[in-house]
Amino acid sequence: MAAPVRGKVFVVGDNIDTDQIIPAQYLTLVPTIPEEYAKLGTYALSGLPDSYPRLVPEDGGQSPYVLVVAGRNFGCGSSREHAPISLGAAGIAAVVAESYARIFFRNCIATGELYPVECEERLCEVLKTGETVELDLDAGLLKGPAGKTYRLRPLGDARAVIDKGGLFDYARSTGMIR
Repeated sequence: MAAPVRGKVFVVGDNIDTDQIIPAQYLTLVPTIPEEYAKLGTYALSGLPDSYPRLVPEDGGQSPYVLVVAGRNFGCGSSREHAPISLGAAGIAAVVAESYARIFFRNCIATGELYPVECEERLCEVLKTGETVELDLDAGLLKGPAGKTYRLRPLGDARAVIDKGGLFDYARSTGMIR
């Protein structure tokens, strides 16, 4: 993800757990099977309360949103790898949150599905679902509506792993494994 990502944002609050990200009844889908990977994306964030819009249209396909903005403790709950995978399968490039549950953060790196970026401000109370933003990881900035910019914490060494598509692809690219 060297180029900035520009598109609509989907905004959620604090303590979004893995049951809300991908409800347990969809954990039988196998992400390594292309049809099931795609289907997994259609259920991303389907466990949210009905007061939220759907991340992915009911007829399936990709989400019209490219980024999720969240509050504190995003991805808390169980240690299911399906959570970041479902968001990536839906077309989400990154989640920008105040903080993450450690297991979700690690699963983002391991799977290489999306970038778990931490922000220095409470953006879930500033941005609104449907607004257009631009995420520039190289500059460490999120550009919001009207040109307002927000600083992001660097991903450090984790970025190279996600850039390569996850732990196994990174290890292969560096010669650690064949």
